Amino acid sequence: MTVSTVSFDMNGTITQGGFVDLVWHEGVPALFARHRGMPLDEARRIVHQEYDQVGEQRTDWYDIRYWFRRFQLGEDWTGLLMSYRDQVAPYPEAAEVLQRLSRRYRLVVTSNASRDFMDIELAAAGLDRYFTELFSCTSDFGEVKKTPEVYARVCRALSVSPGEMAHVGDHELFDFAAPSQLGIRAFHLDRTAASDGAFVVRDLREFMARLG
Repeated sequence: MTVSTVSFDMNGTITQGGFVDLVWHEGVPALFARHRGMPLDEARRIVHQEYDQVGEQRTDWYDIRYWFRRFQLGEDWTGLLMSYRDQVAPYPEAAEVLQRLSRRYRLVVTSNASRDFMDIELAAAGLDRYFTELFSCTSDFGEVKKTPEVYARVCRALSVSPGEMAHVGDHELFDFAAPSQLGIRAFHLDRTAASDGAFVVRDLREFMARLG
């Protein structure tokens, strides 16, 4: 079956992780310190304790709006994200690959990032114009990880069969094993060259060539 749609993971695949880390580990603690009138180190310790208490198995853990409510930081979560906008860094080959693939395929993003992050990050990277749809498994599907059912729902939303979709991402389980179970042509992106296999690629150019 011919592939018509290509799905990409986001962080670690087309964008690097610095923006996300800064928001959670610098921005939120700094706001908390300011609102509570405490030293930044103490605020960072409390915030990280709260992150651990909620845990990444809950969708709230990924939701910046939830944390603003929990920490009573007001309503301007968009302002916080925008303040780190210039830290968004796409991988060097991302724009070229997306531009070339968009001429032949429908491109989408399938990520566990929340939509608040996805929208700002892709726009800041100048990559949003290449994608027809964005799917957040936390915001759209209420799931914390990309399971085979998440990919099935993406296929249904796009009116394509799994055999008509390819996916690439940097997590071996959630970006390769899970979509492969469904029959999606999946690739594990390993920029460290630590793993090997028939469906392992080192960067997005290699993925494009393999998709060929």
